Amino acid sequence: MTALRQLRLVAIVEGVSYILLLFIAMPLKYLADLPLAVRIVGSAHGLLFVLFLVALLRAAVARQWSLGRSSLAFVSSIVPFGTFVFDRSLQREIATTPPT
Repeated sequence: MTALRQLRLVAIVEGVSYILLLFIAMPLKYLADLPLAVRIVGSAHGLLFVLFLVALLRAAVARQWSLGRSSLAFVSSIVPFGTFVFDRSLQREIATTPPT
């Protein structure tokens, strides 16, 4: 799997975990008094975030991304739904990259 495809896969899964954490686990914690939801989803999201950072570093080095592009990818992982927006640029880059 290429570095870009790996980043895309990890970014999507990390983005989904972030949405689950923010919009399902956090309300369960504060509205239904179920803190276990945040512990479970938060732990999974934390692991996926670390995997995202590793995949981002791999892709940035392999593709020789500028600091600006790499920073944009990083910021997209912090903003809710950001990885889904960033995914569009990854799709375009994958489409224009010749197969190896």
